[in-house]
Amino acid sequence: MSSKGGMSATSHARRGRRTVARHGELRSPTPVGFLLKIVGIVAAVLLVSGAGVAAYAATDVVASFADGAVELEGQGSVPPDIGAIEGGVDLLLVGTDECEEQYAYLFGDRCTGSDAEGQLNDVNMLVHISDNPRRVTVVSFPRDLMVPIPSCTREDGSTTSATSKTQINAAWGYGGLSCVAKTIKELSGFNIPFAAKVSFGNVINITDAIGGVDVCIGNGGIKDIYTGINWPAGERTIQGIEALQFLRTRHGLENGSDLARISNQQQYMSSLARKLVSDEVLSNPATLYKLATTAVDNITPSQSLTNPMTLVQIALAVKDVPFEDIVFVQYPVLTDPADANRVVPDRDSAEQLWAALQANEPIEVTHDQDQTGGVIVADPQPTEGATDPVTTPEPTGTPAPTETAVALPQNIPGQNAAQQTCSAGNVRAKG
Repeated sequence: MSSKGGMSATSHARRGRRTVARHGELRSPTPVGFLLKIVGIVAAVLLVSGAGVAAYAATDVVASFADGAVELEGQGSVPPDIGAIEGGVDLLLVGTDECEEQYAYLFGDRCTGSDAEGQLNDVNMLVHISDNPRRVTVVSFPRDLMVPIPSCTREDGSTTSATSKTQINAAWGYGGLSCVAKTIKELSGFNIPFAAKVSFGNVINITDAIGGVDVCIGNGGIKDIYTGINWPAGERTIQGIEALQFLRTRHGLENGSDLARISNQQQYMSSLARKLVSDEVLSNPATLYKLATTAVDNITPSQSLTNPMTLVQIALAVKDVPFEDIVFVQYPVLTDPADANRVVPDRDSAEQLWAALQANEPIEVTHDQDQTGGVIVADPQPTEGATDPVTTPEPTGTPAPTETAVALPQNIPGQNAAQQTCSAGNVRAKG
C-alpha cells in the first residue's frame, strides 16, 4: 500500500483507541457512485461492468475522458490492470475557481481584478483507498494552508523554483494539476498516482445530471450576500447555480471561516454518496449514462486515469465499502503565527492521521461537529406513528472480529457518509 517514509509500526501506539465491532453481514448499500460524481471515473466503470447499458458505450465515454489528460510528475507507477487494484491507492481531487464566463458574477472581486484569468486550487481532497479491509478516507486541505511548494514542471517544459511557505491554493499556478499533486504528496508522504480536476462551474453540470443533491440547512437559515444565498432552515434539494453557491459559501455559515466551509462541503459529499447509491441513480441506466457523459465532459484527469481497466480496478476496490467506512476529515491545522488569517500544518496531529491510514486502522472522529461553525449534527426525526423501537436481531454464525478504532485528535473535524449533518447557518433561529 502507499508508504510514508520514516513511519514505524509503533509510532501511533499512544493514540486514543476505542473498540468497535464490525458486522460483516450488515453492510450499507455499495457506494460505487462515490467517485463517480466527484471525479467521473466510476461512471465508465458502471457502464463497462454491465449496469444495464451496452459496454461499448463506455469505450466512447473513456475515449472522451482522455482528451487533455495530464501527466503527473514525480509520482510512482500505476499497478497492473488485472482485477481489483492491489494494496492501498491514493488519488487527488482538485476543485478550481476559474472565472468561467457564465458563472463569473458569483465570484465577485475574484473575477473582475487582475487575477481574473488565473486559476486557484481552492478545493484539494486526497482520497485514500486502503487495502483489505477496504476503507475510503477523504482528507480535505484548507485553501488558506501555508506549505512548501516543490519545484514543478510547467506545460511548456520550464520549471519553477521551490518555495518554503506559500498558500496551498497557489500551487495550480506553479504547474497545474501535477504541481498540486506533487505538493500534496510532499505534505502527506503518500504516493499519488491518480488525479483529476473539476472547476466549480463544472460541478453545476454534474450535479444537474443526477437531479440535484439533498442538503440540510440548520439554525435559522443561511444568508450570504457574496454568493447570493438567502435560504430558510430545512431540507433543500440543490442543483444548478444553487449547488455552486452552497459549495462556495462561508460567509453564510456560523463562523464564516474557510474551515467551516470544508465541513459544509463534507455534508454535501456525504449526501452525494447516499444519493448515488439510491435506486433513483443506480437503477436508472439513462441517468447513469447521462452522468457518465456529463462527467467526462467536465473533468480533466491525469493520464493514469484514462485507462478503462484502471477505472474498473478502482470501482472493484470500493464497491463494498460501507458508508461507515467512508470518512471525510479535514487536515489538522494551527493558526499561522505570522498571519492570523492563514493556517499552518499541525504536523503532530497529522502524523497520527497518516499513521492510522498507513496501518489501515478504522478511524473515529472525536471532534464535536457542533463546534466546527460549518455544520451541526442533524437530529433524526421520529417516524410518524412509530411506537416501540425496532429490535435488531442478533447475528447468527461466527461473530465478526472486533477491531480497535483509532480516535483521531480533537482538532481533526470530519464525518462519515452514514452521518447526517446540517449547515450551521448564520441566521439566528427564532423562538
